[in-house]
Amino acid sequence: MSKYLVIIPTYNEIENIERMVHTVMALEKDIDLLVVDDNSPDGTANQVDSMMAQYNGERSKLNILKRQGKNGLGTAYIAGFHWALDKGYEYICEMDCDFSHPVDQLPNLIAKCEAGADVCVGSRYFGGVVNVVNWPMGRVLMSYYASKYVKLITGLNIADTTAGFVCYKRKVLETIGIDDIKFRGYAFQIEMKFRSNCRGFIIQEHPIIFTDRTAGTSKMSTKIFREALFGVIELKLKRIFGRI
Repeated sequence: MSKYLVIIPTYNEIENIERMVHTVMALEKDIDLLVVDDNSPDGTANQVDSMMAQYNGERSKLNILKRQGKNGLGTAYIAGFHWALDKGYEYICEMDCDFSHPVDQLPNLIAKCEAGADVCVGSRYFGGVVNVVNWPMGRVLMSYYASKYVKLITGLNIADTTAGFVCYKRKVLETIGIDDIKFRGYAFQIEMKFRSNCRGFIIQEHPIIFTDRTAGTSKMSTKIFREALFGVIELKLKRIFGRI
């Protein structure tokens, strides 16, 4: 089997999922794909099922984990992480299904982990440069300064703290306590990096160009933003009192 897996959570991504599967499968690096679908009413899971025969020969390159309800990004990734660990993957990546994350950069994230990093973050803001396409200026500023805020509160030396395009070595997921993570939205991404940093793992960034989705519907909400805003303070307090 491959050592490499990318996990993509989905909810109503019928407009993107077929092209996403083909794009990941076409990568020169032999990366398997796990779709974690939260019972999408638009038939996303059925579309993945229909493509399995095309890609699953001697082994299952394309896989799906079907969940019964829409329970949040964080719980979808945690379910996917457990699946990956049970299957023996060594390098586990996460990314969105809407093509905002550049699929062709997956091998570069993995390469940095193979070269010594424990975590590699696909960064929109690496080196102080904002690499975001098709976002309104207000959202760019909100995201950029949200990462600055997280750095200030947590002390993380990462430019893009809320990034959801990340590669983890297996040992990171086995060590940081993924079942103890409570956040479900963007704060989940922050907590994953914070716990990795607290455990002394090496976190590196790789610059990417982030392109806003052109098909489907964004899952961003004010509830998710509030969770990230106040969640970082909770993380800091947990660290101070030895709970992380």
